[in-house]
Amino acid sequence: MATLGTLLYTLLKGERVGTDEFGNRYYRARRERLNGRERRWVIYKGGDEASKVPPEWHAWLHHTVDQPLAQTQAEAKPWQKPHQPNLTGTAGAYRPGGHQFQGGTRAAAAADYDAWRP
Repeated sequence: MATLGTLLYTLLKGERVGTDEFGNRYYRARRERLNGRERRWVIYKGGDEASKVPPEWHAWLHHTVDQPLAQTQAEAKPWQKPHQPNLTGTAGAYRPGGHQFQGGTRAAAAADYDAWRP
């Protein structure tokens, strides 16, 4: 969720450029420039999750392209998978079989560690 300061700045100085399929809204500054470059930012729908920014908008935000890619260029290819959120640090995060939260035991391996004995 955007802070009050970001919302005020957006209201006073921002110009809406577009919206992506996740509902994130993208803005540019009307007149203000930072180090000679136009200021660009995103207001996320829901929680702030940077991995929800599609590649075409990421390129625009980071000044790789001057204009966001057209909708036809941004359409997903048949081999592309749908977006999955970054689950690191959540209950849904990947944990291998030997992880403490998965029981804490793992299967013995053929080359398991043997302590050195003098």
